[in-house]
Amino acid sequence: MIRVHVICEGQTEEMFIKEVISDVFCTRSIYLYPLLIGKPGHKGGNISFERLFTDVRTLLMEDSAAYCTTFFDFYGLPGVFPGKDQAKSFTGNADKMHCVTQALTERLKTKLGEEPLRRFIPYVQLYEFEGLLFSEPERLAQGINQPGLAKKFQAIRNEFKSPEDINDSSVTAPSKRIKSLFPAYDKPVYGSLAAMEIGIDIIRRECPLFDGWLKRIEMLQGCDQ
Repeated sequence: MIRVHVICEGQTEEMFIKEVISDVFCTRSIYLYPLLIGKPGHKGGNISFERLFTDVRTLLMEDSAAYCTTFFDFYGLPGVFPGKDQAKSFTGNADKMHCVTQALTERLKTKLGEEPLRRFIPYVQLYEFEGLLFSEPERLAQGINQPGLAKKFQAIRNEFKSPEDINDSSVTAPSKRIKSLFPAYDKPVYGSLAAMEIGIDIIRRECPLFDGWLKRIEMLQGCDQ
């Protein structure tokens, strides 16, 4: 059995891990344990290196047989977060993500040493969680019980090569696009319902960076032999 602690940015991501992703990995004897960044009872958000370091240190040092990964987005990170400013010089999402995750890992190594970091799998999305939901616009509309919005969601999706490319301004972030068409949209509730309606296979097919993260976790199965 392999245990993976998933440090989540917010309740939406936490519920997504619990209700959509965990069952897929259980069949591989990989068990995901999501938790919100920061102290127990906190609602998440307010990501800083110091808060993340505290969580990573606790999870890796107190559970030496488990792995640890992250699940939050690039645009919510403060400017002083490792690699954030440097990543802005890149145009491709994959390059930006690599810049941040590499800088984060190196900073953690200076504090924890190299050995514990062998069990650390950094992942930083270049988009909001809702970007994943545009993997299948029709099912997104069905999942939030607004089938009449399917064509409008599809029109948004058609503007981009991948759901992972939908941008993040205060007006055009994926969640803002949904909320502008459906003001009652509630991230934790409707986000999970839509994700379950879409299904993890479709999301992975449409979102290669997200899929790459899950593949890294799947590869841990060979480490338990």
